[in-house]
Amino acid sequence: MGLRIRSSKAAIAAIVLVLLSAAAVAVQAADPTAEQQVIAVYQQCSPSVVNITSLAYVYNWFSGNTQETGTGSGFVYDADGHILTNYHVIAGADQLTVTLSTGEVYPATVVGRDSSNDLAVLSINAGSKLPPPLSLADSSALQVGQTVLAIGSPYGLQQTLTTGVVSALGRVIESPEANQFIGEVIQTDAAINPGNSGGPLLDTQSRVIGINSQILSSSGSSSGIGFAISANTIRRVVPQLIATGSYQHAWLGIETIDLDENTSQILNQAGANLTVQEGVLVVSFDSGSPASAAGVHAGSRQTRIGPYLIPLGGDVIVAINGTTVKSIADLTVYLEMKTAVGQTVQLTVVRSSSQIVVPVTLAARPASST
Repeated sequence: MGLRIRSSKAAIAAIVLVLLSAAAVAVQAADPTAEQQVIAVYQQCSPSVVNITSLAYVYNWFSGNTQETGTGSGFVYDADGHILTNYHVIAGADQLTVTLSTGEVYPATVVGRDSSNDLAVLSINAGSKLPPPLSLADSSALQVGQTVLAIGSPYGLQQTLTTGVVSALGRVIESPEANQFIGEVIQTDAAINPGNSGGPLLDTQSRVIGINSQILSSSGSSSGIGFAISANTIRRVVPQLIATGSYQHAWLGIETIDLDENTSQILNQAGANLTVQEGVLVVSFDSGSPASAAGVHAGSRQTRIGPYLIPLGGDVIVAINGTTVKSIADLTVYLEMKTAVGQTVQLTVVRSSSQIVVPVTLAARPASST
């Protein structure tokens, strides 16, 4: 009986602790200071968040010309009428309109676009009715657990607010452009749904820490895993989009295969003679490649693996400027975030069984290259 009594006391104590924890959470959630802070951010920033409607004309053999519409979000970037949004919000559009929080609608033109970083800049002529621009934070100062707010037009419901926290930092996501990746990405549990794309992710000081871009979901709706392109990426890319209409990406000009233990084993069985199991195998060059001009080796002989002809014998890139490279994503993100056109980088490559360093001067990636 004594054991049962002690067990009951322990259970009661555990229940009390749970109830006290729940009460603490409830008190925190009802914190009037935090609540007023969220309200203040929304009231200050929501007028500068816009709805973007795209219209595309599509020819169909059966019905002739048809119209396809899409919606997304954006925000006022500066006092010159520039609106920032995602590239995928405006991709393929023949006509764009911007709707302010007041309901006024303006035709928009594309000033610049960068599919690799999923960013685009529009321009509207709203005159004195243009809302104030939102300011950018330094996203490198963010911390996991920090409160964030997202404002946008999920499913066309304009001026919708959701809140959450920074769930993780430094994520890498796939770009809308094939074989490209976006680094420095912010992960958040603030609800982000279709239509939120292009809207701001804000801190509690009413500053933009990122632009909402993607969600990870099996249903297409928010599952608490959303991604925002960082404010520092915006700060690096957008001024060039406004000035020139495009962004110059540093370019090596190589076609590659990611190596891991399984891939290396398969390639070695085909005669690759690889001595490393991680890195990026160079299989071929693009025309005019900086890597080719610098003496990087591509594949020199072909072997068939299943239905594919794979060039073997090329260098394996294992580092750039001393930073380890395990995949093309690592290499792409480093080039995008840490280098510039005209800069010379040091590629560490494994050639046969030797490790050597090859200096490569980066060129601007051609518009048609991926």
